[in-house]
Amino acid sequence: MAKKKGKGSKGQKSGGRDDPAWARTDVIERENMHNERLEKYYKMQNILPDSEWDSFLETMKNPLPTTFRVAGSRQAARLLNDTIKDVHVPHLGGVVFEGEAVSPPQQIPWYPEGLAWQFNVAKRVVRKSPEFKKFHSFLVFETEVGNISRQEAVSMLPPLFLEVEPHHRVIDMCAAPGSKTAQLLEALHAHDTITSSSIPSGLLIANDSDYKRTHLLIHQSSRLPSPALMVTNLDASIFPAIKIPSEQTTFPVHTKARVAAKRQYQLMFDRILCDVPCSGDGTMRKNPGIWKHWSPMDGNGLHSLQLRILQRAMRMLKKGGRIVYSTCSLNPVENEAVVAAALKSIPGFELIDMSNHLPGLIYRPGLTSWRPTVSREINTEFATYEDYVQSLDEAQRGSSKMLESHWPPSADEAQKLGLSRCFRIYPHLQDTGGFFIAILQKKPPGPAKTAAATGTSSESKRHADAVDGLETSDVKKPKLDNDPQTDTPDDFQAEGADEADEELPDEVVEEPATSMDVDKATPDSAPEPKIRFKKGKTAEGASAHFKENPYTFIAPDDPIISACKDNFDLNTDFPSSNMLVRNPVGDTVRSLYMVNDIVKSIVQHNDYARIRLMTAGTKVFGKQEGTEAKREGTETHFRVLAEGLPVVLPFIGPKAIVHADFAALKILMEAYYPLTSGFADPFRTMIEAKPNGSYVVRFQPGQLGAATLTHELVLPIWKSNVSLTLMLDKRAKSALSLRVFGEDITTIAREASAKKKQREQAAAAEMSVEEKSNDQSTEQRGVVEEDAA
Repeated sequence: MAKKKGKGSKGQKSGGRDDPAWARTDVIERENMHNERLEKYYKMQNILPDSEWDSFLETMKNPLPTTFRVAGSRQAARLLNDTIKDVHVPHLGGVVFEGEAVSPPQQIPWYPEGLAWQFNVAKRVVRKSPEFKKFHSFLVFETEVGNISRQEAVSMLPPLFLEVEPHHRVIDMCAAPGSKTAQLLEALHAHDTITSSSIPSGLLIANDSDYKRTHLLIHQSSRLPSPALMVTNLDASIFPAIKIPSEQTTFPVHTKARVAAKRQYQLMFDRILCDVPCSGDGTMRKNPGIWKHWSPMDGNGLHSLQLRILQRAMRMLKKGGRIVYSTCSLNPVENEAVVAAALKSIPGFELIDMSNHLPGLIYRPGLTSWRPTVSREINTEFATYEDYVQSLDEAQRGSSKMLESHWPPSADEAQKLGLSRCFRIYPHLQDTGGFFIAILQKKPPGPAKTAAATGTSSESKRHADAVDGLETSDVKKPKLDNDPQTDTPDDFQAEGADEADEELPDEVVEEPATSMDVDKATPDSAPEPKIRFKKGKTAEGASAHFKENPYTFIAPDDPIISACKDNFDLNTDFPSSNMLVRNPVGDTVRSLYMVNDIVKSIVQHNDYARIRLMTAGTKVFGKQEGTEAKREGTETHFRVLAEGLPVVLPFIGPKAIVHADFAALKILMEAYYPLTSGFADPFRTMIEAKPNGSYVVRFQPGQLGAATLTHELVLPIWKSNVSLTLMLDKRAKSALSLRVFGEDITTIAREASAKKKQREQAAAAEMSVEEKSNDQSTEQRGVVEEDAA
């Protein structure tokens, strides 16, 4: 979800994520949920007809329903979804709490394949109803292992409109905390099976400007390990050009020789998600503190940043590609105004009509007119920017933060831009949060044109339109090319540098575009300011302070790779040239990462510090530490990691795979280190004959008492001299146990239960002692009173 920003009257943060109001749900009573400025402002914008206004406001005051999405590969998600639908929902169907019937979870009508759910149950019901308490535990465990995503319903929409396919190159520009990133990853991995993962040819770059939030992003995305994932930590509004080697060997007839001769080009994207920072008033149902702090000036202040992020995305998009721009704000200044300004500033883009894409979704079309306020007091008297400027004296004009792009285009222009094709989601329509979505497409190439036919010089440069007033933004800006300073040449220029990357020509042969200069300008447009960075620096002055470990690819014949090939019987298709390590030079290798070809190309052709690369690919092998490995002698042992197993499973040969039944799984779940002698044949004989080390077990479907394993389960184990270990973390074991056996049979659960019982017994004993003490005190007082009498 987009981020809330804003400042109070004296510059303090107000209503932001550090505000306690954002962390609490009981900060304001329902009767106090009103804000005159908010109601006045949005009524003036005519966002809804009068007949819906009361319903809209009342819904905004209600708590948001609990919503979640079944995540992971499509096959695995369908299986878990069937469990919810066929097991849990019927069990919750007849629940009565304190004399009232409680509705079970219901599928969200517009989400594909019914993989998203919603239920509106009070917290006291979840805490006290045995049925809902069990369902809540199920949700918690499955969420922690990544099979379920607790995600607001409207937050699920943007990735669905992108329609990502496995070959697409995708960037999520403002990605944290990562719920939408997970959806994009799932789309890239559409060909995954229940037990194994594909290696898509596409790419997903998940970027966020907040360093700490990128770690949350990495944690979230690790639940669906992907060799196609990269995480970066950059300001999205000045995201740098990423270089890749030329992938084209044949060119159209009219391609210029210098274009065909280039060895590197800018990476262009097929799909871009811009879920930008916003004022967040669409989230008031889960962040009720916004009622106290809302101000229209929050949206005014964020407008220029939002516009720059969208413009940067437009310059990184391939022809025929698609951008989804979204906010969790209802403010047209953050929504339609940004989209209109971007479309006017960069030609060659259009809003596309996707009104029939999600049957069942109820929405309202985008606004075509609005009145920005120029003050906190909701002053919307100025119909145009010119009217506003005329009302100011010279000093006020210089200090004003209002831009022409805050105002709407003319009625004819709004119609030509197609602003009504945007989506406005209001809370009262389907019991959700508020949201805005616009889908932009870069027009596909038309008939080929030569330089002579277009009347342009072969040596001319193309420029994008300038954005009026961009310099007046109150957001810190990089140095611009049209500043009157002439510093020494920069180490890297985002525009205009001779060595800058170019998009490969399609059918159309055009003058090559530089890294941020990709669209033809209208005749009367001014050159857009070029973003420069001082020598040795990048976006946000990044590389000098970037402390992440380097990315080093190891040779396919490296002894570590050779040992893994031998131990796991890896076949010849295993991408041994795509393995990297994250160790400082000279340090012991502890983890091996796998990436796909495009990620490898990016890592090899770009300075990882310049693009602030936080992670790339997924861990697949880890060095086995501790006594289990040390007992085996001096040879280094690597084990296949649970998170990386789906990725490497298609390459693992029969020597490293053993088969087991459902009963063996139960034994491995119930103990940390079960003895091999405790298993039944044929598994016992098979595993005892194996050398010590890491193996993959295929557990076959079957029945064991009341529990049923409906599909094959593939898990990693470690074999020691006399025992086995299931190589899953404790939470993953508990989630698996609940899913398969209907209860947590793991050792940690039994230990936790025993400790709880001990605490209860101790509390009962303490209470008993206290009661006896009270009884004795009462008796003593009685004796004293009798003596006194």
